[in-house]
Amino acid sequence: MASRQEKSERLQEIRNAPKEERSELDSRARQGETVVPAGTRGKSLEAQENLAKGRFKGGLSSTDKSGEERAEEEGIPIDMENKSKTGHKGQK
Repeated sequence: MASRQEKSERLQEIRNAPKEERSELDSRARQGETVVPAGTRGKSLEAQENLAKGRFKGGLSSTDKSGEERAEEEGIPIDMENKSKTGHKGQK
């Protein structure tokens, strides 16, 4: 089984492939073949690329701060007792 790094490198190769090769891959993808690592169930080359990109990223966050820290920075009041937003529509 290919490592995450190998799959990511293969995805990059596919994205940089010549137009003719991408066209062939797209045709195969439209016939139901998985042509992009981690692109399972994508109905086209582009769909498989997008699926793979999301799967490679996984649960990675662009920040290492907690939700409470981010809310505080953005000035969103938090009810620390219930840890929920205050003043949110539908809440009383």
